Amino acid sequence: MKKALAVFVPLLVIIVAAVSCQNQDQLEYARYYTGGKLIYQQKCQNCHGSKGEGLSALIPPLTDTLYLKQNKAKLACFVQNGMSGFIRVSGKMYDNKMPPSGLSPIEIAQVVTYIGNSFGNKMRLIDVKQVEVDLKKCD
Repeated sequence: MKKALAVFVPLLVIIVAAVSCQNQDQLEYARYYTGGKLIYQQKCQNCHGSKGEGLSALIPPLTDTLYLKQNKAKLACFVQNGMSGFIRVSGKMYDNKMPPSGLSPIEIAQVVTYIGNSFGNKMRLIDVKQVEVDLKKCD
């Protein structure tokens, strides 16, 4: 009995710790996602649409998962500094200027997490540390 207990208790501690960490990760993701949704509604939705559909031939959609994944390290720069020049999204060319957002790094992380996990996208959490690294690499 003591041997079984000696194995069971440490195993139980590991399981509890794993579940606790997972819940903390889920809470952090939820905080970023929820905050990002509010920022998106206030700052981005007017142009990119409530469903990320964009605006005809003027504003690109945010539904192209491949484009977002290929440009994941640039998303923070796009949000912070805006964009101009030709880009191809979902097989269409766009050449309209996106203004700088004026958002802080944490707000950028939140809105990029929201966009990256909405509209059919599944990019997981993009935290403020990653955004700060990415912002240092902006052109």
